[in-house]
Amino acid sequence: MKKLIVCLAASAFLAVTTKSVAQKKAPVLNHMAIYVVDLKKSTAFYQNILQIDTVPEPFHDGKHAWFKVGSYSTLHIIEGAKEPVVHDKSHHMCFSVPSLEDFMARLEKEKIFYTNLKGDGKTPNVRIDGVKQIYLKDPDGYWLEINNEKY
Repeated sequence: MKKLIVCLAASAFLAVTTKSVAQKKAPVLNHMAIYVVDLKKSTAFYQNILQIDTVPEPFHDGKHAWFKVGSYSTLHIIEGAKEPVVHDKSHHMCFSVPSLEDFMARLEKEKIFYTNLKGDGKTPNVRIDGVKQIYLKDPDGYWLEINNEKY
C-alpha cells in the first residue's frame, strides 16, 4: 500500500511540475511579414541575393511569398504597398551567413549597395562580441543586417 501511495504522489507531482514547466515555455517566433510594392522583385531578391528557400504558401493568390528563416519561423512577403517606405536602420531584420566575405562578394557582383552601421563605407563593423556586420536594403527599403555566424 505504501508503494501505491508513493507512486500516486510521485505521479501527481510530475503532472503538476510538467504542467507548470509547459506553461512557462517562452513564445517562439512564428513569422514576420513585410508589405511590398512588387512581389516578384522582392521574391527574387530574397531567393537570389539572400538565398533563402521558399516554403509553400497556403493562399495561392499571387500576393504572398513565404520563406523559411529559422527552425520554426517564416518571412511572409505580401504585395500591395503603394510605394516603398523609408525605414531607420535601427528597424531591421538580421540574417547570419557562413561567410560574410562571400556574401559581400555576391553583393559586389550583383552591384547591390551595402554599408557598415555608420554608413561611411563597405568595411564591416565588428561588434564587441566579435561578430562582423554589414547593412543593405531590400527593394522596398527594408534594412537588413547581414552578419557572420558565431555560435
